[in-house]
Amino acid sequence: MTTTQHSFAPSEQAQSFLSRDVHQLFIDGQMVSAESGKTLSTNNPSTGEVLARFAAGGPSDVDRAVGAARKAFNGPWSSWSPYERQALLNRVAQVLDQRFEELVQIEAVDMGAPVSRLRNSKASLMKMLAFFASQATSISGETLMNGIPGNVATMTLKAPVGVIGGIIPWNGPLNGQFWIIGAVLASGCTAVLKPASEASLSVLRTAEILHEAGVPAGVINVVTGSGSSAGNALAAHPDVDRVAFTGSTETGRRIIEASTTNIKKLQLELGGKSADIICADADLDKAVPGAAMGVFSNSGQICFAGTRVLVQRPIVEQFTERLLSFMDTLKVGHSLDDAATLGPVVNQSQLDTVLNYIDIGRNEGAELLYGGARLGDDLGNGYFVQPSVFGGVNNNMRIAREEIFGPVLSILPFDDIDEAIAIANDSEYGLGGAVWSQNLSTALRAVHGVHTGTMWVNCYGYIDPLVGFSGTKLSGYGYKGTAAHMDTYLYTKSVYMQL
Repeated sequence: MTTTQHSFAPSEQAQSFLSRDVHQLFIDGQMVSAESGKTLSTNNPSTGEVLARFAAGGPSDVDRAVGAARKAFNGPWSSWSPYERQALLNRVAQVLDQRFEELVQIEAVDMGAPVSRLRNSKASLMKMLAFFASQATSISGETLMNGIPGNVATMTLKAPVGVIGGIIPWNGPLNGQFWIIGAVLASGCTAVLKPASEASLSVLRTAEILHEAGVPAGVINVVTGSGSSAGNALAAHPDVDRVAFTGSTETGRRIIEASTTNIKKLQLELGGKSADIICADADLDKAVPGAAMGVFSNSGQICFAGTRVLVQRPIVEQFTERLLSFMDTLKVGHSLDDAATLGPVVNQSQLDTVLNYIDIGRNEGAELLYGGARLGDDLGNGYFVQPSVFGGVNNNMRIAREEIFGPVLSILPFDDIDEAIAIANDSEYGLGGAVWSQNLSTALRAVHGVHTGTMWVNCYGYIDPLVGFSGTKLSGYGYKGTAAHMDTYLYTKSVYMQL
């Protein structure tokens, strides 16, 4: 592992946005101040310095935004044809293709992901927008037979549910917001987005760009602020018809409780502690880097990170040696450093959490094989932590059971595939998982046996909206991707017609 720190600055276009005195709320197509006049600040994770200030929205601001979204939903937007919404999505894709580097620069200094990783995510965003554009013209009901006496025709129609509350996590807001925005534009719904206070800027800038691209005023609104104020108000608002949330299981529980105000529909992508199973016959040339980056990508700040690496006993020593050698190829650096593989974690609080779990692992008797400390010196005051590897871990340890959300990998040995499946399932989470084996029967046994929303075979982390993903157990519910995703932005209306 290498580190470097030089002087990095955002592009001129990104800096023009970042240099605003205060980043305001985006409501009904305009930038507006929070009614309280209060602001919050966000730090550049690579330097620890204050990056920008943004409006601290509260319940009254959420109410304004929801009102704007309802007005837009009931206005001319409701009469847009599927082809018009599809054309809008295609236009949005074209504009984002042109402006993506600006958004990459903003996200990198606000959230801390390396620009190399963010640039590589562009293809995924374009696929997502293409998918939702296709869905705009694929919404349909059914003509149904019935047993009603007389000449009665029956059918079903699909209609947009209304106002969507989107609560967006800080670990990837640039692309993550489009799971909501794409479905909103395809379905004819409207939305109020509440980005995480740790990383709000790319969402605000995106809202402006969407409006410039032709998204009508009020269709996409953004209220920044704390989760306890703006987030809670959005989740509980009686005129919000559906909430899409990605974040912690603890917060997910509170959103479920808040949803009872008007029995909102929910889609919840929550925590994870995914198991990555490495069988003795695995191709280690692929499994070692695949398992490593299944954890260390985005500095471990991914819900489905495969932080429990289960390795079959005959190859534990070989796998570990090769993994530690691979660690030496990683470069930790400033998020604007083109050569950086890993950036910082998002803020001081997350850095403290990761370092605390490393201490917990040591105290539990796990063997720290690599990393384990904050990185300073060359990296200054940024929130950098060494990517870390623990050996000698068992599934009862806290580092094997609790979501760390940082670059910490635990190696757990197993004897046979049935034991690996049992260890993988001995978790309250069920978001992701993988198996590496050249034996198809072994791989399929794991695929069918592990209780999780997504399983990868001889790979890790692929997500495609044509296939989708979901969670089970405490990892949440509600599908993202495929027609099932669109269905949650629609409701079914039964029609009986006397002829």
